[in-house]
Amino acid sequence: SPVAETFRVIQGAMSEEYVRSTQGVFQFDLSGDDGGTWYIDLKTKGGSAGVGKPPVAADVVMSMSSADFVKMFTVMAFMSGKLSVVGDMVLAMSLEKML
Repeated sequence: SPVAETFRVIQGAMSEEYVRSTQGVFQFDLSGDDGGTWYIDLKTKGGSAGVGKPPVAADVVMSMSSADFVKMFTVMAFMSGKLSVVGDMVLAMSLEKML
């Protein structure tokens, strides 16, 4: 699913340095397809991300649709330079509207 894949990518992008500098736990209460509770733990050694309640109390709880969650992380990846686009930028942005 797009949500599970997004969390897989987040888990793969974690580093001890990022966990040490962030020190926060985020809980996402998602509605719609692949809804439910998901988390990103950037406080516990090594960090983790996945489905269910976080292993320690969340510092931030965000509620949104699963589609909006995937869009938010896609946009963040694009804005941070993690996603590169070569070619027609207007056309690329039209794909984001469809998603």
